[in-house]
Amino acid sequence: MSKGAGVTDISSRNPDWWRQAVIYQVYPRSFADADGDGLGDIRGITERLTHLSALGVDALWLSPFYPSELADGGYDVADYRDIDPRLGTLDDFDAMVAEAHRLGLKVIVDIVPNHTSHQHPWFQEALRAGPGSAARDRYVFRPGRGAHGELPPTDWQSVFGGSAWRRVADGDWYLHLFAPQQPDLDWDNEDVRADFRTTLRFWSDRGVDGFRIDVAHALAKDLTEPLRDVGDIGATGERALERVPPGSHPYWDRDEVHEIYRDWRKIFDAYTPPRTAVAEAWVPGPRRALYARPDELGQAFNFEYLEAPWDADELRRVITDSLATARAAGASATWVLSNHDVIRHASRLMLPPGTDDNAWLLSGGQAPAVDAAAGLRRARAAALLMLALPGSSYVYQGEELGLPEVADLPAAVLQDPVWEQTGQLRKGRDGCRVPLPWTTTGPSYGFGPGAAWLPQPAAFAGYAVEAQAGTAGSTLELYRTALRLRRKLLDGETLSWAPDVPPGVLHFARSEGWRCVANLSGAPVPLPPGEILLTSGPLSENATVLPPDTTAWLGA
Repeated sequence: MSKGAGVTDISSRNPDWWRQAVIYQVYPRSFADADGDGLGDIRGITERLTHLSALGVDALWLSPFYPSELADGGYDVADYRDIDPRLGTLDDFDAMVAEAHRLGLKVIVDIVPNHTSHQHPWFQEALRAGPGSAARDRYVFRPGRGAHGELPPTDWQSVFGGSAWRRVADGDWYLHLFAPQQPDLDWDNEDVRADFRTTLRFWSDRGVDGFRIDVAHALAKDLTEPLRDVGDIGATGERALERVPPGSHPYWDRDEVHEIYRDWRKIFDAYTPPRTAVAEAWVPGPRRALYARPDELGQAFNFEYLEAPWDADELRRVITDSLATARAAGASATWVLSNHDVIRHASRLMLPPGTDDNAWLLSGGQAPAVDAAAGLRRARAAALLMLALPGSSYVYQGEELGLPEVADLPAAVLQDPVWEQTGQLRKGRDGCRVPLPWTTTGPSYGFGPGAAWLPQPAAFAGYAVEAQAGTAGSTLELYRTALRLRRKLLDGETLSWAPDVPPGVLHFARSEGWRCVANLSGAPVPLPPGEILLTSGPLSENATVLPPDTTAWLGA
């Protein structure tokens, strides 16, 4: 059955669809607002699914849409099996899934298993129950240190800044590796494990095709007494893990976490076709591959690629290592340029090496200033390079429009808890979460009938879907063409590097016989012979050279 002609389940024909899929990340509150309250919602997503179908992606991944006070953009979940009433109802969700499937799109949802909201019924019960209660055993409550318990149980630090412990009225302290409104669960507790099994089945039974696992590397913790300090190991991800033997950090990437995902895999595989999963695990590559094993989650996000500078040698190393690591795990590689947590790559790739991202945001994007046209040119080249790689590509909403980071949001409108939790020292992630522009006019450029929850700059009008759809050479049409070609060209999962390429150039052939050439140098380079299938920017009149910051796809 052709796409859009009726209910299509591509995974029933190809259960491994995810291995080379293009997945589009929807940040629900910033995608489309159907009811006019300023927040994006489920009906807004449903109404705009034809955009994703026309774009040519295989699936959409929804960031959290659960009941939440938005202390961390929805990643503070008060109920894992319902919809935030500001975003809609379960009936709205079911209608969205049905429409997505009718259009041939798979649906992936975010699961947030490391922590709940402090408004979750379990945590409220724990506060009422008091020290030593069974209700508190679902979380990580501990007495404090010091003569009167006035000091935190350990020196563990929150990713968002400050101590990872918060004291409650009766004197106990609870762990929150993120915001205080996000108490960590204790995954040694069988209530916790059983409830998440129920949650995975709940959404799978509603037709969800897969899951993205938030902070997948933090669930298992060393909670043996006495809890140990971490000293100068630090709080965040890969850099902390480089300083300790693998699997030994008190709360990041412990070996015990994999037993949890092997248990989940049994649930995923009980469905026909099996449900897919991808780990958000900020850990070094070889360790990250463990989460992607076939008997665990199957895929893991590749943050080394996202963090790589615009440098041919470094990107070639990351690509080569990533493919080898994925192959050894029996997984397919993943590639991503932007998401809801990082500066959009149309801006980020223009920042000089060594730039302090937070200092740049605090300057409103002026120190250094980013040339928007040059940033868009580089972002387009990066997109074609990524989409030519074997494996799955994850596209963040708005990158198909070439959106830059909105770095100059005033302090008064900031929503990210990082801003307040760091004493207004770190600006946070709001700049990549500004709602999408759909039309060139209107109070929120078509995002909704009224103003959006974060202000959009006037320049967004030129990036709007309305401005780009059908416009030759636009970034939107580049993505549409690239995804259409990619679907036609892809077959295998390997590449081979071309020998003797000029400095600053990436050139590889795919097993299907087509090639990708990306010029990351500062000067034009000769364009290899072959049929020009697509380029990220204009070529010279005789099409014999590839300009700087330009990528070309060539036929055999």
